Amino acid sequence: MNVAKVLLWVVLALPVLELLAFGAVAATIGFGWALILLLAGSFAGALVLRHAGGNHIARMRVAMAEGSISSLAADTTGGLVILAGILLLVPGFITDVVALGVLLSTLFRARRDPPPRADGVVDLDPEQWHRVPEPALRDDRDPGRRPG
Repeated sequence: MNVAKVLLWVVLALPVLELLAFGAVAATIGFGWALILLLAGSFAGALVLRHAGGNHIARMRVAMAEGSISSLAADTTGGLVILAGILLLVPGFITDVVALGVLLSTLFRARRDPPPRADGVVDLDPEQWHRVPEPALRDDRDPGRRPG
């Protein structure tokens, strides 16, 4: 079975699963509270997209306009925040739980990685780099010309 088929089945089954999850939550805490939780999740998704995702969306637009795919690949945290915001915006408890997992993973990743320095210097841990011997440089200058 190929990946596109599986993805299609997941997308088609998600609304049914979300309805079942809503029914289970509503039976547990009550219909009104379940509805309030759904609305709160969608509101949280709008806030995430507006505040945290806004900067990332602007950077994605600039990178797409410049054709710089490598800068998009380097900004995985921004893409995950946007994905979490979209998942929160979609009403449903399953998508909200997945979105919270994505947001928590980005928070832990952001704590682990130091913030970039303003002077453009990249600090690496000792296990992330090794010294490479300098190659012998060819002298491509004109042999009749003296270095000056």
